[in-house]
Amino acid sequence: QVQLVESGGGLVQPGESLRLSCVASGSIFSISAMGWYRQAPGKQRELVAIITGPSNRSAGYADSVKGRFTISRDNAKGTVYLQMNSLKPEDTAVYYCNAAVIIMPTLRKNDYWGQGTRVTVSS
Repeated sequence: QVQLVESGGGLVQPGESLRLSCVASGSIFSISAMGWYRQAPGKQRELVAIITGPSNRSAGYADSVKGRFTISRDNAKGTVYLQMNSLKPEDTAVYYCNAAVIIMPTLRKNDYWGQGTRVTVSS
């Protein structure tokens, strides 16, 4: 089994920053793409940022967060980060980590989700 555990959410004021972390653990052979999604109340879950890997770390972002959010990963730690700067009230949502994992011993590729971490941006 594989577990993804997010942390770093909280309540901040507009213009402030937060850094989310997501640690993958379990029967992992390797992790390819890792990403962050978010779901605001009454809205569908949307992709925020994604990073390929483990070696080719190309990143992509939703238009709404380009220039403010940065995704990165530490393969040795099985961790993906989301640095969120200049936060806006519309960034308020539950943020979920996602990873495409090749698991041991079957070497099958499965998709995993974390439990979510809440980010609230409000004055």
